[in-house]
Amino acid sequence: MKSKLKIGIALSGGGVRGISHLGALKALNEVGIFPTKLSGTSAGAIAGAMYCQGYRPEEVLKIIVETNYFKFLRPAISWKGILKIESIGDLFKLYLPHDDFAQLKVPLAVAATDIRKGKVVYFDEGELIRPIMASSCIPGMFEPILIDKKYFVDGGVLNNLPVEPLDGICDVVIGINCNHLPEESNIRNMKNLIERAVIMSMNYNVYSRKAKCDYFIEAHGLGKYGVFDIKKASALFQAGYDETMKVIEENPSMLELANPNAKHLSV
Repeated sequence: MKSKLKIGIALSGGGVRGISHLGALKALNEVGIFPTKLSGTSAGAIAGAMYCQGYRPEEVLKIIVETNYFKFLRPAISWKGILKIESIGDLFKLYLPHDDFAQLKVPLAVAATDIRKGKVVYFDEGELIRPIMASSCIPGMFEPILIDKKYFVDGGVLNNLPVEPLDGICDVVIGINCNHLPEESNIRNMKNLIERAVIMSMNYNVYSRKAKCDYFIEAHGLGKYGVFDIKKASALFQAGYDETMKVIEENPSMLELANPNAKHLSV
């Protein structure tokens, strides 16, 4: 008899690299592994919200590729950021019209950073869209998001693999990171140097939580892709899928998590 354990999946942030999470979810679903609860930071929060809404991973990939994300962004006349991330709220409302954590088909928690208090906050109830935007608010690039008189920025600043909302609730936790850095023998320019240093910092707080995961999935080399390199969407999706299938093959105990009665309900 297959296990009916409560399964939690934590998804890291990583910009467009987060598309690989969709490939990982597709692979897990194909072998009968479905999350009881999902948590995410930044890109992981966006991918997680769409999945928990009921969209299949392939559907989310199609939406991302066909949507001109950048046309929704507006300049910010402020010292706090270059762009207003709030302007993409209308885009989220097209796919998450209820704007309510409670209306998701799978429970979700998203991590954001309270920039004034310097602490991580996990959102899992009430309005949905603003916490997702807060979780994705890259400091310096986007203006902070105001929620309940508090300013929030990207959750990855302090927690880029939010396993904490799954702790004590789920029997098994699967962590998925999309920022593995390949070795680099030649730092080509300042941009390359800064991007690499930022990813190293993000990965440091991911790896500090790796021990809290029963299984850890990390497609190699994804750190070489740029945060906004949307042209690589299909390759990123495939990388997440392939790595997850490899991890399942190397860890046959994962198949014991399969629940043949669980189905991912499409909207």
